[in-house]
Amino acid sequence: MQLTLRGFDDELAIRIKELAEREHISMNKAVLRLLHQATGLDAQAPHPVQIGSALDAFICSWSEEERVSMDEAVSIFKEIDPEIWS
Repeated sequence: MQLTLRGFDDELAIRIKELAEREHISMNKAVLRLLHQATGLDAQAPHPVQIGSALDAFICSWSEEERVSMDEAVSIFKEIDPEIWS
């Protein structure tokens, strides 16, 4: 089904656009998501969690310094405590 909506005020249009950008989805999908939530349909038919391209903005976005800092911060998670796993 196709539906045309008119009369979006500036603030509503901005909020829809922000949601679409934040979720990396089209404005059409953002409006559909909001309509499902507003009508309670999202609880009846939950959508599967999808990452899709949501993390694409972060690919190659760190500087070398940031990458090294993150590697150091998470290095502890690479260590295995034998006492816990024996």
